[in-house]
Amino acid sequence: MAKLERALISVSDKTGIVEFARELQHLGVEIISTGGTAKSLKENGIRVVEISEHTGFPEIMDGRVKTLHPKVHGGLLGLRDNETHKKQMKELGIKPIDMVVVNLYPFEKTIAKKGVSLEEAIENIDIGGPSMIRSASKNYKHVIVVVNPQRYQFIIGELKANHNDLSEKMRFELAIEAFRMTGRYDRIIANYLDSLDKEKGGYPTTLSLDYIKRQPLRYGENPHQTAAFYGEENITEPCVSNAQQIYGKELSYNNIIDLNAALELVKEFERPSAIVIKHTNPCGAASANTLSEAFMKAYNGDSVSAFGCILGLNRAVDVATADAITGPGHFVEAIIAPDFEPKAVEILTTKRKWGSGLRLLKTGELSAKLIDASACDMKRVVGGMLLQGRDLSVYDPANLKVVSKKKPSDGEMADLRFAFIVCKHVKSNSIVFVKDEMVVGVGAGQMSRIDSTEIAIKKAGNRVKGAVMASDAFFPFRDNVDTAAKAGVMAIIQPGGSNKDEESIAAADEHGIAMVFTGQRHFRH
Repeated sequence: MAKLERALISVSDKTGIVEFARELQHLGVEIISTGGTAKSLKENGIRVVEISEHTGFPEIMDGRVKTLHPKVHGGLLGLRDNETHKKQMKELGIKPIDMVVVNLYPFEKTIAKKGVSLEEAIENIDIGGPSMIRSASKNYKHVIVVVNPQRYQFIIGELKANHNDLSEKMRFELAIEAFRMTGRYDRIIANYLDSLDKEKGGYPTTLSLDYIKRQPLRYGENPHQTAAFYGEENITEPCVSNAQQIYGKELSYNNIIDLNAALELVKEFERPSAIVIKHTNPCGAASANTLSEAFMKAYNGDSVSAFGCILGLNRAVDVATADAITGPGHFVEAIIAPDFEPKAVEILTTKRKWGSGLRLLKTGELSAKLIDASACDMKRVVGGMLLQGRDLSVYDPANLKVVSKKKPSDGEMADLRFAFIVCKHVKSNSIVFVKDEMVVGVGAGQMSRIDSTEIAIKKAGNRVKGAVMASDAFFPFRDNVDTAAKAGVMAIIQPGGSNKDEESIAAADEHGIAMVFTGQRHFRH
């Protein structure tokens, strides 16, 4: 390994670079730099050797060519312990470069801008940066490569402690990080360009995924399965992956899946709302004037199933809601919400014995404008991956069609909307009963729709009388309508589209209940 004497710095993201370069200068390191980076360093009193001075060749083609030169890559790739390399470097006047500090043109941010042109995107494809990173990484035993501004302070500390040197282990770790970064950069470019081919429908020929390990998990769905949690980089939509855990032990595999289910459903509502999740299905959901009232309605939707639940809320948790959650007979394993009042955290974690095992996650504001409609849902099958657009739609009121003789009242229409939103988040075949913006019965994941209907009626009990009913897909037979009407349902919402729609409509008319078609199915497998 070579002691650090010369560093080449060329960065797009200049976060912390002046301070880092100043520390390198204090350690006696000569600094070579390019373009805007050199200008920034000079303006802050740091001595810099311009890249054109180092290579003896000017930057050309509007900066497209500046570091693609033998005096740069020879200085990076030359083996310091190889006599032939050393001799050639001396003969050709190639000075060793012992450190490369590079981050790349902001291609990802550029293509994220609305209305970005292909020409602008192409101009933000970095060529020299990845080339230097790869050269330095290949020769990591002799060259330190730094691509992450968050490393600057740590690296300076290590250099000071080790006489301007880093261990081979640390150099190797930095090289891995660098190759990971250039690999991701190339994949983003390839995916973007591939997606422009309209014949492919926006789906690239080759699917390349980049996820960062957030945490190891004790086990997967079952103790005999290993597991880990990975997250996307730079995601801005509030989600489980970027939520901040403010209290509790590590999340489990099942916790993460259920927290995601709770959060994605509660995002759908504008009024104060609560979602109670068990095994990815909502067993309770409600909206109300206050969050505490919404929680009580949601939990009491099926208090037996709700025991040990995951809870999603769309408002900051206040004292009244914390008191309600920790009330007699309640047991909640984890809560995800925009925020928690300090006093509410104290109540949640100390009022009940189970508080010590509770997990609390805050997401920040839940706003429709933060939802990434361009993202895809993914599901792995053995040997393959399925991609689809996210199901972010419920229905367009303009497309609703009342197909029965009886019209739903305004109150029933509000409950029908609520029921259909919840139904979208229940595993198919799904049936949901709602009364006063409160789920009173759910039938989930049955092989026949009539079974789901009968289970939902059993769950609802007497509360089914006067409730409304939602189905995620059309009724194949009129038996679902007959059964619901006998139980006391007053209105039904469903997609329609069955060959036997007329039979279901006739059943609704016979029983004097309202039926609304949405024209939109919401299977969830």
